[in-house]
Amino acid sequence: MTPRVIRVLVVLLALTALATAAVEALNWWLAEEAGYALFVRTTWALLRTLGFLVLIWQVRRGRASAPPLAVILSVTSLFALARLVVPRQGPPSLWGLVGFTAVAALCGAVLVLMYHSPAVVGFLTQPRKGIVFTRKGIDWGPVRSKRPPAPGWLLTTRVAALSYSPLMLVACVVAFGLVFDGDLASGPVIGMWFLAALVVSYAMLVVTGFLMRQKPWARTGLVWLTAMVLVIHLPLCWLLLGVDGLVRDGGPLVAAAALALFGLWRSASKTGSTYQSRT
Repeated sequence: MTPRVIRVLVVLLALTALATAAVEALNWWLAEEAGYALFVRTTWALLRTLGFLVLIWQVRRGRASAPPLAVILSVTSLFALARLVVPRQGPPSLWGLVGFTAVAALCGAVLVLMYHSPAVVGFLTQPRKGIVFTRKGIDWGPVRSKRPPAPGWLLTTRVAALSYSPLMLVACVVAFGLVFDGDLASGPVIGMWFLAALVVSYAMLVVTGFLMRQKPWARTGLVWLTAMVLVIHLPLCWLLLGVDGLVRDGGPLVAAAALALFGLWRSASKTGSTYQSRT
């Protein structure tokens, strides 16, 4: 039977997803200039709320990847709401600020339960269930992995690193508005930016896959890839989208990169301390 605290956590996640979508829709309705860029960012924010459904699925099945996914969803959701609530000119609306505060409180409650509730921590670290072969035949039970369990911060790093490409693609789609406005010269640059985002997605899949196997070279590769992404993404945001775009579309990627590198550092210290305790 599912513990009560897990059911409470599922309800909180559902409320967070609904509140996030409601605030995004409210901001679109209240915006004085609901232009192309705001449409793209709002659409992406609404699509990202579907990640909470994936998170609910992981929580109900006790997956260890649920807390890292909760962290990156909370961080990116708050960044996305902040860039939607704050207009280009003038103060933000009161209802937008109230909605942002409500979503921040819900995200905080989710993370507190995820990381500080012993019942939730114990439930989310249970082994994955599947088909197992025993002396009695085929059965359904816990599947023991042959690999050592990856540190939780390593999972956080992987989730944060895999978000690089989607964040770059959103900025590219926003920049395509320049082409629609007649600035055809920016088209090739935006196209190369788009291709770079696709290359980053495949590179991150490979590097983070080996990172979960705790290959030393994958840590160095992730650091270099993160630096390359920032060097490409931030200047293009500034050149094509201005300071406003640098803040709205560069800020979330900087936050994801900081979270990925911090998780990489914490996982290295955890791995080192575990090794020393064994020796």
